[in-house]
Amino acid sequence: MSSKDDQIAKAECHFGVRFPEDYPNFLASEGSMARFVPPADDFLMINALAELIEVNEAGDFQERFPRSVVIGGDGSREMLTYDFRQEPPSLVLLDVSAQDWSSAIQQATSFSALLEQFPETGWKWDDSEPSPF
Repeated sequence: MSSKDDQIAKAECHFGVRFPEDYPNFLASEGSMARFVPPADDFLMINALAELIEVNEAGDFQERFPRSVVIGGDGSREMLTYDFRQEPPSLVLLDVSAQDWSSAIQQATSFSALLEQFPETGWKWDDSEPSPF
């Protein structure tokens, strides 16, 4: 087992979850991401594995959002979060000041889907489908 596999297993144990396969694969190959993604030109940040526990312990995130794991965000106030209240977990966007799950905005059904659609759609800011125009 590689060092990355060990770190992933420790994070899964810490949060009591099992990450969908595409996310650990990204972490093992890419490690992290922080850049503007064209043509949408929205900023996408995926935290490094070493930051996962620290990021999630900040701001009482686990208490406000049980069964969540923050994996990145928009580089500002919005946190890209796995919602493990459902199986498979989806990815949602949560403002750092949100008090509960009611403010979650669905982003993608999987990590792979997020990476595939993000260049075109960028962040979704409400629950409606993006306009084709």
